[in-house]
Amino acid sequence: MASELEPVPVNSQKHDPAWKHCHMYKIGDKVQLKCIYCGKMFKGGGIHRIKEHLAGQKGNASSCLRVQPDVRLLMQESLNGVVVKKRKKQKLAEEITNFNSGGEGDSFANADVLMLPVPESVEPSSSLLVNQEEESVVSNKRGGGRRKKGFRVRKGSNALALVDSVYDDSKKVNHQVSLAIGRFLLDAGVPLDAVNSVHFQPMIDAIASQGSSGVVGPSYHDLRSWILKSTVQEVRTDVDQCMGSWGKSGCSVLADECTSENGKTFLNFSVYCPEGLMFLKSFDATNIMNSTEALFTLFKEVVEEVGVRNVLQIVTKNEGRYVEVGKQIADSFPTIFWTPCATHCVDLILEDFRELEWISTILEQARSISRFIYNHSFVLNMMRRYTFGVDIVVVGPTRASTDFCTLKRMVSVKHNLQSMVTSEEWMECSYVKKEEGYTTLDYISNPSFWSMCTVITHLTDPLLRLLRIVGEKKRPAMGYVYAGVYRAKEAIKKELVQKKDYMVYWNIIDRRWEQLNRHPLHTAGFYLNPKFFYSTEGDIHLQIRSSVYDCVERLVPDTTIQDKIVKETTLYREAAGDFGRKIAIRGRDTLFPAEWWSTYGGACPNLVRLAIRILSQTCSLVGCKTNKIHFQQIHETKNYVEHQRLSDIVFVQYNMRLKQMFYNKEQETPDPISYDNINFAEAWVTEKEIHADEIGRSDWMTVDPPLGNVMILGPEVDDIETLGEGRFDDHEIFDRLKDIGDEIVENDVQEVGKLC
Repeated sequence: MASELEPVPVNSQKHDPAWKHCHMYKIGDKVQLKCIYCGKMFKGGGIHRIKEHLAGQKGNASSCLRVQPDVRLLMQESLNGVVVKKRKKQKLAEEITNFNSGGEGDSFANADVLMLPVPESVEPSSSLLVNQEEESVVSNKRGGGRRKKGFRVRKGSNALALVDSVYDDSKKVNHQVSLAIGRFLLDAGVPLDAVNSVHFQPMIDAIASQGSSGVVGPSYHDLRSWILKSTVQEVRTDVDQCMGSWGKSGCSVLADECTSENGKTFLNFSVYCPEGLMFLKSFDATNIMNSTEALFTLFKEVVEEVGVRNVLQIVTKNEGRYVEVGKQIADSFPTIFWTPCATHCVDLILEDFRELEWISTILEQARSISRFIYNHSFVLNMMRRYTFGVDIVVVGPTRASTDFCTLKRMVSVKHNLQSMVTSEEWMECSYVKKEEGYTTLDYISNPSFWSMCTVITHLTDPLLRLLRIVGEKKRPAMGYVYAGVYRAKEAIKKELVQKKDYMVYWNIIDRRWEQLNRHPLHTAGFYLNPKFFYSTEGDIHLQIRSSVYDCVERLVPDTTIQDKIVKETTLYREAAGDFGRKIAIRGRDTLFPAEWWSTYGGACPNLVRLAIRILSQTCSLVGCKTNKIHFQQIHETKNYVEHQRLSDIVFVQYNMRLKQMFYNKEQETPDPISYDNINFAEAWVTEKEIHADEIGRSDWMTVDPPLGNVMILGPEVDDIETLGEGRFDDHEIFDRLKDIGDEIVENDVQEVGKLC
């Protein structure tokens, strides 16, 4: 029987950038590496082969077809750097060989060790001393008999030791560069997470490419003129590329609101399609937020600007004023749906869960553990050592998601925390002898506490998975959201068993999901996703087929094409023709739904066009951080020239952030105690009050930075793959969804009757 793969954590000593893009496993005595993008396993070749695989360069590894463009570029640059280092190493080795064989240092040629100068600011490291048993240094006779600080290099190891010393000096140079960048960011008040920008490293590379001759940076006027103009043109090219795909895939208009520091409300309109996200415009809606007629007029203008034929839906928050505007949009544009933001709805479900008394109690106990740890630098360092760099606080996209993600993480490292509080190090720590320390010890040692945490995790994990799916940027979520709600209810039912118990949570889901229950696009997305459709049992698919017909009648005005689509659904339902090929059956699990239809739906051209347009849509508002984007300045300036310039700056900033978010550039691990995360992690890391006499108990300079080493938690689970595990055969879940949908229709009819 073959040995099972055992995950192996990547320790902090592995600095190669490729380690962030692979998982390491042990099988028997051998170690294998796995690409996190395509899943390919490598039995040999080490991290260099993974790097070749990701970079797409010819070598001993095949190219990864799923790696993100920015990651591929990073790997290519890294490989090029390795080649340069090898050449430098060879050159240095040759110089040492020449030096030891004679030349200027003849009197030293037969010496046992060589003396290499060391910068005064760099302490010699024992790891760089080839012969660590000897501690004396030999005088450099070329220096006129003076003793110089240096590294010993034994013959036979000269090249390695010399290169090590040079690399150490290189680190010193990088340190100076980092300090210079840090001073600039701190002086200018630029948010420190600016270093996560996809354009940060290319900027440094561009400067470094100019050599040591010196580079003069752009002036203030350069930035406001030709540089801004060039960047606007680049962004417009990307936007035009997205717009070119709307005819085939359709698009979703997203209307998100934000509030400025002085209380003004701005509506930011963006457009989603599989090719990317694009910011369209910002509108100062402070004076019209309570007028549904004015909001409808604004939305109508945006739809017409994007093109009525391109738009399938408008997505907003699930609030009263938007519900009314959505109804007016649906009435005025018969081919467009109004859709409440699924992320907002799922978050409201999680908020209601945490308000339940028993869950609220356990969460507060868990928070008290976290607050004690994160407010004492010594204890925080101890925790990170025992968890191998894993933080217990996980910063989610919302406060509720942060609560339940953190609780799940604490369950994952339960044994590590228990080992910590029973260690001698913990017992000798003065902080743990305070009341909060004893409380932390009691909770971590309490089996009942951990039992309740585990139950909560089982109830909420499917909803957290659904939250990630509906918030997905690059993979359209429309084909997955209905299945995600089904799996969430299924998991809750399996966990609690008794109907009187699980109905408490089902009722919360139904109440918050009311506007989305039986939403034609969601239901049609499930029906048209072959991964799920062919996993239904009995006549369940009959209950959701009518929603597909709703989409046909609304999205396809031509009645002749409507009739053709209905006929073509028979081929799909019976898996006839190409739909039934073995390769198509395998493709149900390996291809994106829209890609599957494009590949195997040739016999159903009309249904294919409809399926691709539905399956290419998002389910949520997909916004970005709007800090430092000055929407307000656009509407405050009264100068026409500056108004246009500010509008272009906002257009560039918003679209560049959306692009970076869309391609999901890997970010550094967030620090839970950073003020940047205060909105979501506050309850887990901050005390209710700050006491002056307690401020000096912790020193931030002694805190080890978070490593984000989640490898010890096991390989990541693909959320979509998890949705596809098992059949869709629980009639109680489907029947309840149908009943809720019927209630919504009945309520709408009653409202119309009242108006009449």
